[in-house]
Amino acid sequence: GLCFPCPQEGCPMMGHYADRFPEKLKRVDQKYFLNTAADEPFATWRQKVFIKLSGVKKTRGDINLVYHDRQGNSKEYEVASGDLSQDDVYTQYLDVEINPKNTTKIEFLWNKAVFSLLWARLGAETVNIIQGADG
Repeated sequence: GLCFPCPQEGCPMMGHYADRFPEKLKRVDQKYFLNTAADEPFATWRQKVFIKLSGVKKTRGDINLVYHDRQGNSKEYEVASGDLSQDDVYTQYLDVEINPKNTTKIEFLWNKAVFSLLWARLGAETVNIIQGADG
């Protein structure tokens, strides 16, 4: 998703998700993109992530999830960045390269963007990760 500019309404999808975007399929001279993993077997597992924060009312930084598998591999994915608030629920679709069947741990990481003299605690009140018929 970083190698090409997508139109404001988003990139058209190929494969399993193509039928979810019928309006995008009607365009002329369309470019299509297929998300793949960097290494064999090149498969990714689409997961919808919801995170509700707890701890501080408002802060700047980013929220990442790190997936770990049985072979000791790990991969980090950004869920949100910028102004964060415990009043918001952060939702993101992730194309995860680690097979959910081999996932041993998912780590919640919070990085503050600006050093503060006050120690702020930030955690996740809830983290829901959905996968299934939609990937």
